[in-house]
Amino acid sequence: MYLYHLSHIDLDGYGCQYLTQNCFEKIECYNANYGSEVTSRLEEIFSSIKRQKFLHQDDEEHLILITDLNLTTKEANWLEQEAMKHGAKIQLLDHHGSGEQTAERFAWYKLDTTKSATKITYDWLRKHYGFDQENRYETIVNAINAVDIWLIDHDLFEFGKVGLGMISGSREINRILFPTEDRNLKLYLIDQANTYLQKEEAHIALDDDLHQLKKAFFRDQQNNTIDNLVAQYVTKLLTQERQRLTIEYRGNKGLLGYSLGNTSILGNTFLVENPDYDFYMDINFRGNFSLRSNNKLDVSKMAAEIGNGGGHPNASGGKIKDFKDSFVYSEIKSFVQTYIDEKTL
Repeated sequence: MYLYHLSHIDLDGYGCQYLTQNCFEKIECYNANYGSEVTSRLEEIFSSIKRQKFLHQDDEEHLILITDLNLTTKEANWLEQEAMKHGAKIQLLDHHGSGEQTAERFAWYKLDTTKSATKITYDWLRKHYGFDQENRYETIVNAINAVDIWLIDHDLFEFGKVGLGMISGSREINRILFPTEDRNLKLYLIDQANTYLQKEEAHIALDDDLHQLKKAFFRDQQNNTIDNLVAQYVTKLLTQERQRLTIEYRGNKGLLGYSLGNTSILGNTFLVENPDYDFYMDINFRGNFSLRSNNKLDVSKMAAEIGNGGGHPNASGGKIKDFKDSFVYSEIKSFVQTYIDEKTL
């Protein structure tokens, strides 16, 4: 069976994927916030199902699992029709009461407002797939459940609170640019957190060690500051994907990042590692951008021309008015490149 698992982007959402990753061998994970991003990710799943069937020509079951996300009736209708077209089954496991009307209309829509989505998923996996016979994951599930439905008197509530901040604060890898790597970081942290549950005052021990746990994830061989380790890690990703991320300005080749932050360290690291690039640009969801160069392009002039900005020859910034944000990177890149082209005609 191929499992395609779409889940939310908080501790509860990733908690669900932590379980399915440890239950299924053939699995692809996707994440979304609410709104149109859900439909966009489901379209990606259907494209993957079509590709899998073309490549393998097999009769294996394809199951779409959605957790910690509620759908409107309109979205559920569309999903059911598309799933039938692609020969896929659907299972939705959620706990948000706003999905009550939709749950009443669709047999595959399981709603339980008394538990977190992670707890619902855990119970479902145990019932249908014999998951976790040794109870390795039961305690971490209960911790996530305690904080997600706010059981303040539960013994694991404080541990769950640390986990909640652990995931919400893990922004070192942009999930729009690198969704797999961002998810890997979060699932790694949940897995590490699971090992702390037998410790005395586990929530304090985990809180004390979070910095080192992150450094361990990003560290290749030699130790360094977390900023430098992240910059080295992300630079490798940018270099691997540079063809997909390349833009141009007046014949100069640049790389466009999205909400990566840490621009001085990351931009300089990338430009040193990729001397054939003339500039580095990072833009956020508001249209604010930062530019870096390594003595190859005066980015202060570029910032002034395209964004009414300025700064220094190697470090500048500005803002693109009426920037059109998206959760699809290719759309962001297309908008920025078109905007630059229009400004430099």
